[in-house]
Amino acid sequence: MADVDPYLWLEDVTGEEALDWVRARNAETVGELTGGERFADLRDGIREVLDADDRVPYVRRRGEYLYNFWQDASHPRGLWRRTTLEEYRREQPDWELLLDVDALAEAEGENWVWQGANVLHPGFGRALVELSRGGADATVIREFDLDRRAFVEDGFFLPEAKSGVDWIDADRIYVGTDFGEGSLTTSGYPRIFKEWRRGTPLDEATVVFEGKADDVAVHAYHDSTEGWERDFVSRSIDFYRSERFLRALDGELVRIDVPEDAKPSAYREWLLIRTRSPWAVGGAEYPAGALLAAKFDDYLAGKRELTVLFEPTPSTSLEYYVWTRNHLLLSTLSDVKTELRVLTPGADGWRDAPLAGAPELGTAEIVDTDPDTGDEYFLNTSGYTEPSTLSYGHVGGEVETLKQAPARFDSTGISVGQYFATSKDGTRIPYFVVRPAGAAGGPALLTGYGGFEVSLTPSYSGVIGRGWLARGGTYVVANIRGGGEYGPEWHTSAIKANRHLVYEDFAAVAADLTERGITTPERLGIQGGSNGGLLMGVMLTRYPELFGAIVVQVPLLDMRRYHKLLAGASWMAEYGDPDEPAEWAYLGEYSPYQNVHSGRDYPPTLFVTSTRDDRVHPAHARKMVAKMREQGHDVRYHENIEGGHGAAADNEQLAFKWALVFEFLWEQLAKRQG
Repeated sequence: MADVDPYLWLEDVTGEEALDWVRARNAETVGELTGGERFADLRDGIREVLDADDRVPYVRRRGEYLYNFWQDASHPRGLWRRTTLEEYRREQPDWELLLDVDALAEAEGENWVWQGANVLHPGFGRALVELSRGGADATVIREFDLDRRAFVEDGFFLPEAKSGVDWIDADRIYVGTDFGEGSLTTSGYPRIFKEWRRGTPLDEATVVFEGKADDVAVHAYHDSTEGWERDFVSRSIDFYRSERFLRALDGELVRIDVPEDAKPSAYREWLLIRTRSPWAVGGAEYPAGALLAAKFDDYLAGKRELTVLFEPTPSTSLEYYVWTRNHLLLSTLSDVKTELRVLTPGADGWRDAPLAGAPELGTAEIVDTDPDTGDEYFLNTSGYTEPSTLSYGHVGGEVETLKQAPARFDSTGISVGQYFATSKDGTRIPYFVVRPAGAAGGPALLTGYGGFEVSLTPSYSGVIGRGWLARGGTYVVANIRGGGEYGPEWHTSAIKANRHLVYEDFAAVAADLTERGITTPERLGIQGGSNGGLLMGVMLTRYPELFGAIVVQVPLLDMRRYHKLLAGASWMAEYGDPDEPAEWAYLGEYSPYQNVHSGRDYPPTLFVTSTRDDRVHPAHARKMVAKMREQGHDVRYHENIEGGHGAAADNEQLAFKWALVFEFLWEQLAKRQG
């Protein structure tokens, strides 16, 4: 076992000694980075982007209305509002205000942060509104009357917890929350789900399902599709394996017999199954990353006649799919570039056709459909230099541009290219380079994530554009293993004992940037958050010679104790169990907190986190910085008191955070000569 950690006291999130340490570090960083006019201009420019009135107000259809949550300079906590499609088509729609979160926070003396709303379907007259204190994952849930635009007195209410809820009908909900001792998993999520009827005490709610203490979570939900109403229960065994059940009217649970790592979903008469590993069934074999279809009732009755709707290739993968009333829309990636397809079931099988709209070096995202009303879809497109455009269409019909955001920075002369680096084991690793004219050899910012099957696709960012590209910096995005850019095997090939591949891939991209003359090690900065913060920590301790500056945001760093801190236990399927000697053997090889040493040269580093992050514990960053300071390294720290895992609760805080990041990187990299 490792030696006693001398900085365990920094794990006391709100302890006075720990917060005094945080305040002292914050003061040092703020004093160093924020005093000049350049910082103020940078912060204000980013805030202008975030608060711009001409941003696209993205919407979700719920019945006859389109719902939107909006934040700007006058409403930093935000407005929940709605309008009709006809109004939305206008340049300045007439919005019906449902909830002013700023006014609510002031009236109740709370630092409320909006976390979403679950609207009753059908009917659409009520919603379960989630609000968190300071942006934490834990929320307070309150029932809201959409017709009266007010919270329901004596309605459904849950105190602060990491809860899960879903409507069954107007008088019943499924609920998983902190019911008391033993009701949460070791990851801090609901272990028990109940059916709760209006007007009855929560402790009298009927238990629907109980998982095990070491599960990640359980959940129950209702499919209210007219004529196809069903109830489901899921048990997340770990982050990637689940058991799913159909809940019959008598409460009996019928197992949906698919592999634990597959993802089944039901819509009307169809069962779709997305595989994460090869699967042999019904006399056929299906690869990882395939999408299969069967008739739901036939499958539950034991038939295994499956239709392949998508099969991956070495360069293509399925990103996601959504239903309209009569069609299935697929978003796929081909070498990390979006392609859209329309699949239509019929008497002669499934027809497959392209859906137009995806840009060549950009991303097309289907942001909403409404299977109740027909075959409409809302499509958002953007690229690194192309601002967002929101379109509205019907499958097989015309596509209408609804909203288009203006440019937030001058992209004249900025080029976008895709390159491939070769990793240590010979694997080709794609990455995108966004480069202003004349930027060769200058400051560059490289980012990546490399975990949890998350794909990084090209998209427009006014913050990156104004804060980095407009200053002449090059921006680089690495599509390393651990992500989902090439399907599930791109991810599973780099988990647990093979985690080193993630770091070798990122290092290969950094080296390739130098070999191509795009930048130099001295002028290459890197930035990443959460699992990407762990990536930054490994780059710092294992490959310090490749970089001139590093920004580490809301990171995991102490892999010896990560599973004991907040939601960390839920990620052991990704990283491994440090209490198992064989797994600690490889975790300990790269865990940044255990591998930072005195007497080594590390590039200047900035750590950014949040006191209210109840997903990744702020102690990861706190302890790493304390240790690096003791060893005499060049390190800075800033911890926002609010903000949750995003490290910012509103646009003011977000602009300040990004200005810190960009000012630190520019100060370190622009002064260096290649």
